[in-house]
Amino acid sequence: MATEAQQDAVRSDGRDETPDERADRQWGELVQEIRVAQTGVQIMFGFLLTVVFTPRFVTLSGTDKTIYMITVVLGAAAVGALIAPVAFHRIVSGRRIKPHAVQWASRLTFTGLLLLLATLVSALLLILRAATHDHIVPWIVSGVFAWYVLCWFVLPLWAKRRHTTAP
Repeated sequence: MATEAQQDAVRSDGRDETPDERADRQWGELVQEIRVAQTGVQIMFGFLLTVVFTPRFVTLSGTDKTIYMITVVLGAAAVGALIAPVAFHRIVSGRRIKPHAVQWASRLTFTGLLLLLATLVSALLLILRAATHDHIVPWIVSGVFAWYVLCWFVLPLWAKRRHTTAP
């Protein structure tokens, strides 16, 4: 049974849940978020793996092949980071450390999102360089990168700061 102080601490965020219930809820939310990111990164990675087997690949410049290799490595790292919470959970399941597992899984997911961002930008650079050698390509890629950063990080951080009340 929770003490009165523990109950007050639990309710300070407006929810009537124990730390274990909070960890269960946060885990469920995190798994849903990972599913969205994981699907995208796996499709992107699968596409990247096929590029090397196309006839056009041999005609790419050395720079483009380097960008391709970097993109594939970033994609592989993103897949690893976004799948890691599943392995983490499976290994520590039943050890009564779910709050810690949620923290680590959250960190791995955030790392995976950063790697996904780098993969998408690198893939876009490669695709646009292959489509055209126009000098505007870096500007387009920079604009898309800025858009991702705005949507994925700036807007959520702004909303967090603006709408979060102090405990």
